[in-house]
Amino acid sequence: MQILINEVSDKMDKSISALKNAFNKIRTGRANPAILDDIKVDYYGNMTPINQTSNISVEEGRSLVISPWDKNLIPEIEKAILSSDLGLNPSTSSDLIRLTMPALTEETRQDYIKQAKAEAENSRVSIRNVRRDANQSAKEKQQASEISEDEQRRIEDLIQKETDRYILIVDTELKNKESDLLEI
Repeated sequence: MQILINEVSDKMDKSISALKNAFNKIRTGRANPAILDDIKVDYYGNMTPINQTSNISVEEGRSLVISPWDKNLIPEIEKAILSSDLGLNPSTSSDLIRLTMPALTEETRQDYIKQAKAEAENSRVSIRNVRRDANQSAKEKQQASEISEDEQRRIEDLIQKETDRYILIVDTELKNKESDLLEI
């Protein structure tokens, strides 16, 4: 019984991790190096994430500074950032690339909030799917006479408590992301 609950928790933890990762990629007015995680550059013939070719740091809260280890990569990194859908314009000075986060308009804030809500809903669906699979597993064990009906009900109650706990985490993460997006 405890093994099943632990599996449920592990799978639901993965849903929360995926949600946090998705939220990191939604741009706010503040600079966050995670928004560059999906951007790849041609690094000696391999498409490599920028964060594996450069140091990325936050400067003054609203700017990212990219310092490539190989200075020949600067044009490649600029091109990759410009072709991404982030809407950022890199400015280069000698061996650094600066990305200033433009202030969000009300329209873009609302678009990002919609995107965050969609990611949160995907996470809730994922958590509910874990619950459904675990309940099905408990039902199959009961039908195979491995556990009693009372044990099945107890397991389903525990699974529901875990589900409620993780849905609350999703709601809290969404609320935090919305407040970040609405912050001026």
